[in-house]
Amino acid sequence: MAATYLDRIVAHHRSRAAADDRNLEALIDAASSQPAPRGFRAALERDSVAHLAVIAEIKRRSPSKGDLYPHLDPAEIAVTYQSCGATCMSVLTDEPHFGGSVTDLQSARDACRLPVIRKDFTVGPRDVCDARIMGADCVLLIAAALSPAELCELHALATQLGLDVLVEIHDEKELEVALAADASLVGVNQRDLVTFQVDHERALRMASLMPRGVVRVAESGVRNGDDAASLRRAGYHAVLVGESLVTSTDTCASLKALLVA
Repeated sequence: MAATYLDRIVAHHRSRAAADDRNLEALIDAASSQPAPRGFRAALERDSVAHLAVIAEIKRRSPSKGDLYPHLDPAEIAVTYQSCGATCMSVLTDEPHFGGSVTDLQSARDACRLPVIRKDFTVGPRDVCDARIMGADCVLLIAAALSPAELCELHALATQLGLDVLVEIHDEKELEVALAADASLVGVNQRDLVTFQVDHERALRMASLMPRGVVRVAESGVRNGDDAASLRRAGYHAVLVGESLVTSTDTCASLKALLVA
């Protein structure tokens, strides 16, 4: 099978991780001494009682679509997201493939009170420490990018450091791996890694397989209130939405339409 875009991006990040010789114990100490996180998972669980929670994403570009909003102001968008009802934020920090940066995350988080997930390709323990040190409240672990042992190791380290962990899955097998790692916050990516096509049925199918106590998040391809409503009916607590918000002519109205669902 031809390499997917995920394979290529992960290979880049693994190469960088292999060359990172910073002292891990010192990084763990530095991460452990950071101020308390804002509580990403708890915020989703709280708000989802009344409505579908929205994780609003700050995203400059994507490998499949190219530039989305390359010159965005992360602080300005963060203020809009908060005032228009988002529960949490997601900020891309991958620079070569998504145009993001650590500065984007810090600027956005400093401008508002929302909990923030570092959206990046976490492949080693130093990446987890970096997420905590830069100010993230949650870290993304992609099951398709990690071995089951790596997922367990990184999930345990993140939890030890006080981070929430969103484990991203695509199918039943990856759900089993996520649950074996004690994941309690699981995101289903609706986008196929090979074709880039969005499969809404996948998210609807996977929701029913997640046990009670798991906070369920639908990712990718959530375009409007109708999509959000179907995901809410399927049992999702939250949706993670980026492209349709950063490219909208009225970001606030687009975000509120998801909340109405």
